[in-house]
Amino acid sequence: MGHSDNILDEIHNEGTKLIISDHEDELRRIESGYGDAKKPDDYLEAFRDYINRHADEIPALTVVTQRPRDLTRAQLRELRLMFDQQGFTEANLRTAIRETTNRDIAASIVGYIRHVACGQPLVSHKQRVTAAIETIINGRAWTEPQRKWLQRIGKQLEQEVVVDREALDHGEFAAQGGFERLNKIFKGQLDEILHEIADVMWQVAA
Repeated sequence: MGHSDNILDEIHNEGTKLIISDHEDELRRIESGYGDAKKPDDYLEAFRDYINRHADEIPALTVVTQRPRDLTRAQLRELRLMFDQQGFTEANLRTAIRETTNRDIAASIVGYIRHVACGQPLVSHKQRVTAAIETIINGRAWTEPQRKWLQRIGKQLEQEVVVDREALDHGEFAAQGGFERLNKIFKGQLDEILHEIADVMWQVAA
């Protein structure tokens, strides 16, 4: 295909033809976006260094590394924004880990942080949630409505990483009566059950 046939070679601006290039289009190279780091190893080391330097200074990061059961949706939003601003996105972290280990793991930002800071095995977020909900459901005799709500909470955890009182007062949960109604279904123990689910999700042996 010649350049005159290639729509990418010309731009029409108010009837005037502007020749951009008279060469064939070609793909030069593809690079992963690692900010200042040129290699995935350097990128992951920078991520590790950032966590180590700030783990005791940023409350939300301290919660993730020491008390993940207490992490709120608001703190998760704060963490994601902070790490995104540093160039440490979940997509970039996933790519860097794939390129250094040949393992493609769709973990959450919490999973990546705890992998680096706590030496926790890196597993996909969906796998982590599925295992946690299964453990909780099999751990005691729930009523059928309770089992269904636990499964719904699991689906929400797959999407949002954290399900807390705020999450249960929005969307589908709010339409079903929100936290207060669900809490009655769980005999006033919903707060503790949500913490139990988080404990199982983030236990070191996950």
